[in-house]
Amino acid sequence: MSFPYQIRSFDEYKAAYKKSVDDPEGFWAGIAGHFYWRKRWDKVLDWNFREPKIEWFKGGKLNITENCLDRHLGSFGNRPAIIWEPNDPEEHHRVLTYRELHNKVIQFANVLKNNGIRKGDRVCIYMGMVPELAIAVLACARVGAIHSVIFGGFSAQSIADRIIDANAEFVITCDGAFRGNKEIPLKNVIDDALVQCKFVKRVIVLTRTRTPVSMIKGRDVWWEDEIKKVETMGHPDYPAEEMDAEDPLFILYTSGSTGKPKGVVHTSAGYMVYTNYTFVNVFQYQPGDIHFCTADIGWITGHSYIVYGPLSAGATSLMFEGIPTWPDAGRFWDIVEKHKVNVIYTAPTAIRSLMGFGLEPLKGKDLSSLKVLGTVGEPINEEAWHWYDEHVGKKKCPIVDTWWQTETGGVMISNLAGITPAKPTYATLPMPGVQPVLVDEKGEEIEGNDVSGNLCIRFPWPSIIRTTYGDHERCRTNYFATYENMYFTGDGCHRDEQGMYRITGRVDDVLNVSGHRIGTAEVENAINMHAGVVESAVVGYPHDIKGQGIYAYVIYQGSHGDDNLSRQDITQTVSRIIGPIAKPDKIQFVTGLPKTRSGKIMRRILRKIAEGETEQLGDTSALLDPGVVDEIRNGKL
Repeated sequence: MSFPYQIRSFDEYKAAYKKSVDDPEGFWAGIAGHFYWRKRWDKVLDWNFREPKIEWFKGGKLNITENCLDRHLGSFGNRPAIIWEPNDPEEHHRVLTYRELHNKVIQFANVLKNNGIRKGDRVCIYMGMVPELAIAVLACARVGAIHSVIFGGFSAQSIADRIIDANAEFVITCDGAFRGNKEIPLKNVIDDALVQCKFVKRVIVLTRTRTPVSMIKGRDVWWEDEIKKVETMGHPDYPAEEMDAEDPLFILYTSGSTGKPKGVVHTSAGYMVYTNYTFVNVFQYQPGDIHFCTADIGWITGHSYIVYGPLSAGATSLMFEGIPTWPDAGRFWDIVEKHKVNVIYTAPTAIRSLMGFGLEPLKGKDLSSLKVLGTVGEPINEEAWHWYDEHVGKKKCPIVDTWWQTETGGVMISNLAGITPAKPTYATLPMPGVQPVLVDEKGEEIEGNDVSGNLCIRFPWPSIIRTTYGDHERCRTNYFATYENMYFTGDGCHRDEQGMYRITGRVDDVLNVSGHRIGTAEVENAINMHAGVVESAVVGYPHDIKGQGIYAYVIYQGSHGDDNLSRQDITQTVSRIIGPIAKPDKIQFVTGLPKTRSGKIMRRILRKIAEGETEQLGDTSALLDPGVVDEIRNGKL
C-alpha cells in the first residue's frame, strides 16, 4: 500500500500546508477519498466554535474497522498486524496477521452481540496490554458500540466515576495484569468499582494471570467460554455496522482543572482520516516497517498510534505488556533487536529514567533496524534529546518531538521524520490542516517571531474533540469560551525566529506528570478526603525523571504526631481514590495557606516556593495573612 498523501520533501510540506490553509475542505476531501466509504459525504465541513459544533464528512457512511482490517485482506492479509511482546521475556511472543486479527475481531463482535451489546451502547474496557485489548476495542467499533478504555493504573473509585459518567452497562476486563514484577488484580478492582454501579449488566473476563477471582452469577462471564459458544455456531460473520461519519467512536477520560474527569468524545470518520494521515507523515511510515509505540492503550497515544493509525495504514504495530526497566533497563533495546523495530515512539519520562541506568543496558544491543525515534506526552528536555539521538539513534535517526492532546486526537505540531527540520526541545512546525496562533491574556493575537503566548488553534482539523460526554457546556467552557472563535489548548508556547513552536507547559491548573495530565483540583479533592486533612493546595515543580512532580501543601490535624506516617496515610488515600499515578512526591505540612481576602489560594506563590524560587515571590500585600508565606518558605522540603 503506498500513500499518495505522504509528504516526501520540505517543499512538498510547504505546498501541502499552504493548500490545507487556503482550501481546507478540498485538502481533507482529497485525503479522505483514499479510504473505504459505504457512502460518500454530502458536505466536507460544517462548523462554528461558539456552540461548538463541528461536523466533518457530513452524511458519509463507513465503519472504521473495514478501513483497519477488511480492506487490507486482499493485498496483505498475511502481513503481521500486531506483534505482541509479553511482560516476561521468557514467555513466547504472539503475532497476529491481518487475517487472524480480522477473524478474532469478528468472533468477539459476535460475543458482544450474544451478550446484548448493540450500536450506541457504552462499553468500559479495563485490561492489561494484551492483544485481546486491541481486539475488544475493534470489536466494539465493528458493532457500533462506544468504547471507553480505562488505564490499568486507576483505582476502583476512578473507574466507578467513569462508568457512571458514561452510563456504561457493559465491562470487559481481565482476571489480572502483569506489569514488571507486579501482578495487578484488575477483576477485584472492577468488583470494588461496581459496588457503586448496580446498572452494569455484563462483565466479560479474560484469563491472563490466573488470579483467583469472584464471578457473580448472571453478571460475569469468561471470555474463553463466550468464544467457545461462538465457535459452536460455526464461524458466523459479523458485517460491520454502518456508522455515520459523526457517530461517536470512543470516549476517553482526561483530567481537567476541576475535580471531575471529563469524557472526551471522538467520532468515526474525522478521527480515522487524521490519525492515519499523521501516522503516515510524522513517522514517514513505509510498508513493512515495524512500529513500536510504548504507550498503554488506556491513553490517547495508544488509541491513535498502536491501534487506529497504524492499522488503518496497513502497518505492523508492536504492543508491549511490560515496563522499560524490567527485568532490567535494557528491555526496550532487547525488543528493538528481537523484532527488528524501525520506529520507536516513547515518552521523555521513559528516556530520562533509562538515562539514569547509564550506557551498560545498551551495550551489545543491535539497534541498526531503527529509522525513526519519537517522543510524546510532554516536551523533551535537551539532555534527554541528545542522549536519545546519540546512544539509541546513533545520530542516524531523526527524532520527532510530537505535541498533541487527548482532545486533538492526533499529532498537531511535529517535525516529519527526515523531511522537515528538527530542533531539540521544539515540536517545530504544525501539521497540514493545523493553524496555531499565540494570544495574550486578553485574547489579542501575538504576531511575528521570537514571541511567547497562550497556544490556540483557529480552525478545526478532522479529529478535534466534538463534545465532553453528557455535558456539552463543559466542552464549550473548557476549550472554546476562553478566547473567541478559537480552540484553547491550555498550553503556553514560544515561537522562535524561524517560526518553530516550543511548548512551555500548562497555563491552567493541570499538571503534566510523566506525560499524564492530572488536575490539581482532582488531587486536592483526594487529599481532602483523608480524615486528618483540613485543607490542601497542590502545585507542580520540576522533577528530574517525571518532568513535573506533585508538591502538596497540607493543613493537617491528624492525631498520631509522626509526620512520615501521616504522609504515607495521605499518599495511600490519593492512590485509593485516583490511582498511584497521582501520588504527591512531596507533602509539606503547614498551618495556613496564602489566601487573598476573598479566600482564593495564591498558587502562584506556592508554585514559586516549590520550584525553589523563595526570594522573588511578587506582591504579597493582598494576602489575608502575609506571615504565612514566611512559614511556608522556611519549611520547604
